[in-house]
Amino acid sequence: MKKILLSAVAVMAFGYAAQAQESGFQAGIHVGAPIGDAGDVSSFNFGADVSYLWSVADNFSAGVTTGYTHFLGKDYDVPGFGSVKADDFGYIPVAATGQYSFDQFFVAADLGYAIYAGSGDGDGGFYYQPKVGYHIAEQLDVYVGYKGIAVDGATVSAISVGAAYKF
Repeated sequence: MKKILLSAVAVMAFGYAAQAQESGFQAGIHVGAPIGDAGDVSSFNFGADVSYLWSVADNFSAGVTTGYTHFLGKDYDVPGFGSVKADDFGYIPVAATGQYSFDQFFVAADLGYAIYAGSGDGDGGFYYQPKVGYHIAEQLDVYVGYKGIAVDGATVSAISVGAAYKF
């Protein structure tokens, strides 16, 4: 937990040190299709995100991001037992984020740690999310991305689409 807090403080200090002329708060939502290891036990992914970015250079912003991402457990038919539902689970990412804009398009990436927020035993892990998106309006972005969380030799991942409103 100390590493997470120190990482967040370091990213925020970097943003202030860059003496950015503009800064911005963003809040968004995402939905996705679990793939790989997560797709074996989960049927759907959704969540919310918040970010604060500082303008570091022309067309480049960096900052911090967090939120919550939830994976719905799948239903399985087990002969002799009927239908069994896998448990839902979720993660709270704490990460650094960066975004580079090309006119109306942008590429972005989040890197950090995802804290397990499900019931029962579970571990957090390295969190990464590359994205490509489009600035629909001055205050609204849409994107498609790949979310991955490396956990104990497995990867909890999803292909997602999302939208973010800039305040």
